[in-house]
Amino acid sequence: MGEPVRILIVGGYGTFGGRLVELLENEPRLALLVAGRSLEKAQAYCLSRKAAKAQLVAMKFDRAAGLSGQMSSIKPDVVVDASGPFQDYGEDRYGLIEACIAQGVNYLDLADGSDFVAGISQFDTAARKAGVFILSGVSSFPVLTAAVVRHLSADMAKVRSIRGGIAPSPYAGVGSNVIRAIASYSGQEISLKQAGKTKKVYPLTDSMRYTIAPPGRLPLRNTLFSLVDVPDLRVLADIWPEAESIWMGAGPVPEILHRALNAFAWLVRLGLVRSLLPLAGLMEFVMNHVRWGDHRGGMFVEVAGENKAGVAVKRSWHLLAEGRDGPLIPSMAIEAVVRKMLGGASIPPGARAAAGDVTLDDYYALFKPRRIHTGVREDEPRLSVPLYRSVLGTAWEDLPPEIRSMHDVETVTVAEGVAATRPGKNPLGNIARLMLGMPGSGEDVPVTVRFTVKDGVETWTRNFGGKSFSSRQYAGRGRSEHLLAERFGILTFYMALVPEDNMLRLVLRRWSVLGIPMPMFLCARSDSYEAVEDGKFVFNVKISHPLAGFIVHYRGWLLRKS
Repeated sequence: MGEPVRILIVGGYGTFGGRLVELLENEPRLALLVAGRSLEKAQAYCLSRKAAKAQLVAMKFDRAAGLSGQMSSIKPDVVVDASGPFQDYGEDRYGLIEACIAQGVNYLDLADGSDFVAGISQFDTAARKAGVFILSGVSSFPVLTAAVVRHLSADMAKVRSIRGGIAPSPYAGVGSNVIRAIASYSGQEISLKQAGKTKKVYPLTDSMRYTIAPPGRLPLRNTLFSLVDVPDLRVLADIWPEAESIWMGAGPVPEILHRALNAFAWLVRLGLVRSLLPLAGLMEFVMNHVRWGDHRGGMFVEVAGENKAGVAVKRSWHLLAEGRDGPLIPSMAIEAVVRKMLGGASIPPGARAAAGDVTLDDYYALFKPRRIHTGVREDEPRLSVPLYRSVLGTAWEDLPPEIRSMHDVETVTVAEGVAATRPGKNPLGNIARLMLGMPGSGEDVPVTVRFTVKDGVETWTRNFGGKSFSSRQYAGRGRSEHLLAERFGILTFYMALVPEDNMLRLVLRRWSVLGIPMPMFLCARSDSYEAVEDGKFVFNVKISHPLAGFIVHYRGWLLRKS
C-alpha cells in the first residue's frame, strides 16, 4: 500500500467537518488531518473516533496566520474548508484558495454563500495552469439539487421553474457557523429570478408549504419552507438559463421557532433592525435546545417545464432520511469526490461551483447502506388513475396483485367475503362506534363492499350482515397532500399509504371536524392494514381512543366479484 492521501479538513472538529470525518474514517487509504484554531479540540475529537481505519491527525490551523507557511509544513494533497461562515470571510475571502493554487493542492469547500461560490470562477485559469481542481459549494445546495434537476428534466425540452427545500430533523444539530450565515442574510436584499425577471427579494420573509413524501414511505408532516440565500439561486440559473423562476428554501422545525425567525427577518427587511447577527448566539442556543417532533428530515426538488411535444410537465423528487443519517447528507458530496479520487477517477482541473462533478448515481451509492429513501412523483392531475394508485405513485407496483386488483376501481366494483367483528365494552367507545355506523359483535359475518367512483372520489359502502355504513375517500390537498382522505360524516381522517412486508398499512397523520383541523392527541388510534392470505385480500381495522378506549376491531377477507 502506498502513502495515504492526505486531506486537510479545516474545521474538522466542527459540525460539517466532523460529519465528513465520520463519512471517510472507514477508508484506510486516507490520512484525515483534523484541523482548527484549537489543537485541544482537534485532539479530543480524534480520540473520540475510536473505530477509525483512516489515520486521524489532530493539528492547529489558523486561516488568518500565514497560510503559505502552514500549507508548506502540512503538505496536504487535498484541502477541505468546512469552517465558514463563508459570508463573513471579508476581503481576503479567497486566501486559502490562492494558497492551494500556489502550492498545487486540490481544494473543496462546503460554502453556502451564493456570492462566495459565484466568485470562484475568477480562479479558473490559474487552477488549470496549476493542474488542480478548486470546487466550491460541494454540498446539498447546489450539488445534490443540480443532480436531481438533471434527472427530473432529462426528457424535457425546456425547464420553466425550479424550486426545492431542505427540512432538517429538529435533532440534527446546527453549528454556529450555519446560524451566523442565516443571521447575516435574513431580511437582507438579494437578487432572485422570478417570472422571467431578476427581482429583489428578502430571505426568510418569503415562505411556502410543502409535503415531502417519497412514494411508499411515511411522509414528513407538511412543512413551512422559507427562502434562503444559497448558491443554487445563481448556479442553477447559469445551468438552466431558460428557467423563469428559481426558489430554494429551508424548513426548520418546530414551526413556532421558524415563525419567530420569519418575524425577526421582517424587522430587518423593514429597516427596524440592521442585522440579526447580534442574535446569532441566542438563535444557536434556541435551535439546539428547544426542539421536539420526529427524528426525521427530508428534501424536495420540483421541476416544471415542457416536453418535446410542448406539453406541460411537472414532477418532483423526494428524499426522506431517518435518525442520524440525514445530517450526513450535506457532507456526502465531498465524500463522493474523495471516493472518486481513490477509485482512480480524474477530476478535471479548474475552479468552479461543483454542481456538475457529482451525479445522482454517486449519491445513491452513498445512500444505499443508510436509512435514506428517495422517489419521484408525477405531479399532474390524475383523475383518470385509480385513487390508491394516484396517491402511492411508483410504490403502487410494490403491492401484491390481490391488493392492487381490489383498488383498481374505475366506476363501480363489488367485493364479497366474511368477517369477524368485535366491539369494545366501554360505553363511550360504543357511542363512538354507533355514531360512525360501524358493526357490532359477530363471527363469520357475511360482508359486501361496494366501491363507486366519481370525479376521483371513491364511495365505500360496507355491509356487515345487513348493517351498512359508508365513507368517502379522495386524495388529500394542501397540508394533506400525498395522503388519503377518508370522510365519515363530519369527521375526516388523513392517512399515509405505506407498503410494508407485502401489506399496505394506513397510518393516521391528520384529522378534522367539519373541515377544521384538530390536534392529533384527541384523535382516534387506528391499526389498519390490508394484506394477502391464502390468495385472498385480507383487511384488518382496529380502532381505539385515548378517552373512549377500545372501539371496534373487524377483520376478514374479500373477493372481487365485478
